[in-house]
Amino acid sequence: MQFTNVTVEVGGNSYFGGAVTSRTLWFEDGSKKTLGFMQIGEYEFGTQAPELMEITSGEVEILLPNESQWQTIQAGGSFHVEGDSSFKIKVNALTDYCCSYL
Repeated sequence: MQFTNVTVEVGGNSYFGGAVTSRTLWFEDGSKKTLGFMQIGEYEFGTQAPELMEITSGEVEILLPNESQWQTIQAGGSFHVEGDSSFKIKVNALTDYCCSYL
């Protein structure tokens, strides 16, 4: 995955005591993505806008809103999350991700 013609926010985002970090990318068309890293652990994230999460390395298990079964997502996989919701994630291996805000 490679991006061109982007603006990167120098200040990073840090969650859960630094266990999850990311940097925000802005594209010429006004769209936004974050590139991040998650350490092994269990987390819950809230969303404002719909998101596409692409796992670029590592492995996670996710529990999406209104679901009862955890899904395993490995490097190269992705999942969608509705806006104004939350999802749970278990990070089983150090994981890199790209989050697109839809």
